Amino acid sequence: MAQVYFADTSALSKRYVTEIGSAWVQAALHPHSGATTYIVHITAVELISAITRRERGGTISPSDASNARNALRTHLNAEYKIIKMSDALINSAMNLTEIHGLRGYDAVQLAAAKEVDSLYTAQGFPHITLLSSDNELNVAARAEGLSVTNPNNVF
Repeated sequence: MAQVYFADTSALSKRYVTEIGSAWVQAALHPHSGATTYIVHITAVELISAITRRERGGTISPSDASNARNALRTHLNAEYKIIKMSDALINSAMNLTEIHGLRGYDAVQLAAAKEVDSLYTAQGFPHITLLSSDNELNVAARAEGLSVTNPNNVF
């Protein structure tokens, strides 16, 4: 079975804006890699916000920002499996916030990653891998039994 990833915003942003770990993320998530990539729906909003804030802050050009936003919108329906926000997901995220002291959307990311992982392991498949550059989230994910790859540390 091909690699299955759940990408949080900090990791997915590396596909659209050049930073540490971008080359690895771009290769790992490229459609020809054969990998399956899940994201939670709110990631699209977070990523558009991050790109736009960088543009307004002058760290990326308006044309690069526009290209990044357009690429994300194209990839959303074609290349990612999107986890919708459900009552069960929100309840799980609230519990994870209490357990690990996570920020709100980090808890949503972790709850969604756990949901996907549970679906795969219940069918006898290997655990998925959470891709995240957020150290706090990564510590919580490992404590919850998830496999984690931080693109900032892959060379």
